[in-house]
Amino acid sequence: MMTFSVDPAPTFKNPIKIATDFASAPGGRLIKTGPFSGEQFRDEWLAPNLRYAIEHGTVLTVVLDDAVTYPVSFLEEAFGGLIRVSGFAKGDVKKHLKIEVFDRFYEPFKQLAERYLDDAKPQ
Repeated sequence: MMTFSVDPAPTFKNPIKIATDFASAPGGRLIKTGPFSGEQFRDEWLAPNLRYAIEHGTVLTVVLDDAVTYPVSFLEEAFGGLIRVSGFAKGDVKKHLKIEVFDRFYEPFKQLAERYLDDAKPQ
């Protein structure tokens, strides 16, 4: 099984545009169930860059526009998993992460991601 580091990103990527930086068609929840999963996005992109943003007192922006769609399992694992799996404090995530959309089509996905962050509890 492949594992991914959540060490601070060697090169801070901000903003992260999921559709162009990660995948135009994000997958499901877990790496073991297929490519471009929420777990992979969280571990390879989101957590390292968020950790860097927190350590450097800045805000990481994630742009949801231009993907084909977002499975809810991807959003919950990527965003809720920051708190539930990766151990980030909810206050740090709220202060240092901004989820952004420019196309109204993606607003429901933004609301879901924010809800998963709000509902997440550490394991």
